[in-house]
Amino acid sequence: MGEDTHSGQKRWTDRHRAEMEDSFDEELEMELDDDRLGELVDLREAPPADDGSLARGVYFKELFRLQRELVKLQDWVQHEKLKVVVLFEGRDSAGKGGAIKRITQRLNPRVCRVAALPAPNERERTQWYFQRYISHLPAGGEIVLFDRSWYNRAGVERVMGFCNEHDVDEFFRSVPEFEKMLIRSGIILVKYWFSVSDEEQELRFDMRIKDPIKQWKLSPMDLESRRRWEDYTKAKEEMLERTHIPEARWWVVPADDKKRARLNCIHHLLSQIPYQEIERTPVILPERVRNPEYEREPVPADMHVPAIY
Repeated sequence: MGEDTHSGQKRWTDRHRAEMEDSFDEELEMELDDDRLGELVDLREAPPADDGSLARGVYFKELFRLQRELVKLQDWVQHEKLKVVVLFEGRDSAGKGGAIKRITQRLNPRVCRVAALPAPNERERTQWYFQRYISHLPAGGEIVLFDRSWYNRAGVERVMGFCNEHDVDEFFRSVPEFEKMLIRSGIILVKYWFSVSDEEQELRFDMRIKDPIKQWKLSPMDLESRRRWEDYTKAKEEMLERTHIPEARWWVVPADDKKRARLNCIHHLLSQIPYQEIERTPVILPERVRNPEYEREPVPADMHVPAIY
């Protein structure tokens, strides 16, 4: 084996290791609360990463700071009865889901919800194209994050041949007017495109193939999209050109670095909606009512989940 080949394989292995560490970090974020994590990582003690990526301590500190701001934004949206729609678009494995997870992680699901629509059924295919998305739009005091949206028509549907060019042309004529209508109705609309490079997508697909926990994320459609990379590029470029309007512009998120992409996206989203902190009424825990006649019945032993851990 030549030296260049060995060196290339080592770089590839190092990237796989970094990708696996990122998966572990995701679990750490989900399991540890702010106080415990604050004790584990200190911004002043976080050394810079050797590969130029964001140091873990910096990332976690900023993530939790931004998530606290998201809670303030949520309170403001409720207080002012705002209607917020955020679209997340991008290639497969670009990191849309990871960013959405970090936005919703600390928020009230009754206020901030995710709309991830499956492929249209037979009846929906005969409806007005935008019809099935309308029922997911927010009422006053709600935030809806679309994990893919009506822009499916300009991307996957077009590239995979699920619609014809007449359908695509009609979409491009209609979508600016549709979005202007949403905005005139009082909806705040923010559109993000997560941009991932050819090499990074290949790495992430390869990681999904190797990781049994993530293999379910790879569908035949994903694999075909990899083959049609250039077709998706052309479709994306036309989509951005024809639907980037002053009333509802696109914002591109460079997403090869997942952590930076998440932080940048959340920071930018917070800047798009002017908000103020709402003072909360102090919460006082009431005394529990105790009835001297009450006797708690024991739970049968065979109803308990086995204490394996």
